[in-house]
Amino acid sequence: MNRKTIIAALAPALLLGGCVSLGAEAPPSLLTLTPTEVAAAGTGATGSQLTALAMVEFEVPRALDVTRLPVQVSDTEIAYLKDAVWVERPARLFRRMVAETIRARSGRLVIDGDDPGAGASDRLSGTLRNFGYDARTSSVVVVFDATRSGGGSQVVTKRFEARVSGVPADVRSVGPALNQAANDVAGQVAEWIG
Repeated sequence: MNRKTIIAALAPALLLGGCVSLGAEAPPSLLTLTPTEVAAAGTGATGSQLTALAMVEFEVPRALDVTRLPVQVSDTEIAYLKDAVWVERPARLFRRMVAETIRARSGRLVIDGDDPGAGASDRLSGTLRNFGYDARTSSVVVVFDATRSGGGSQVVTKRFEARVSGVPADVRSVGPALNQAANDVAGQVAEWIG
């Protein structure tokens, strides 16, 4: 083969290489939630179906069903905070935080997972309504509508909310403020559960 034929054969591959991306550039860091109250190492719990608490997957609106951090720009418009990416979806992170807070405060058997598998009659579910940054008030907002169903036919609901104001619109400020607000709500839920 001559030189022109080889260059002509490789040209499409070289041009394609400039068009193909194997993934978006990774963010400098990922956000997660860390509970302020945790059960001590070696702590265990036993219980029956009547005393165990099963955590059911929390629902979220579409804007929160992603790993990006929503910013409420106006009553009808949201955006996503630059470089703010969760390590996994916030509803899962928040559910684990609530479970750990209840476990640490009460010492009770808390079954947390996508499919708890145990037939606990006391169940906690709910909807994480808001979990983001409000640009209009420079604050982070966490709103959780909890639903608790126990033995029999009784179902109880309650709304929990926490805000942290005066937060600049950057990932280094919003991440810790959301962690603080989420811990506040988790504590409120744990107190309600008892």
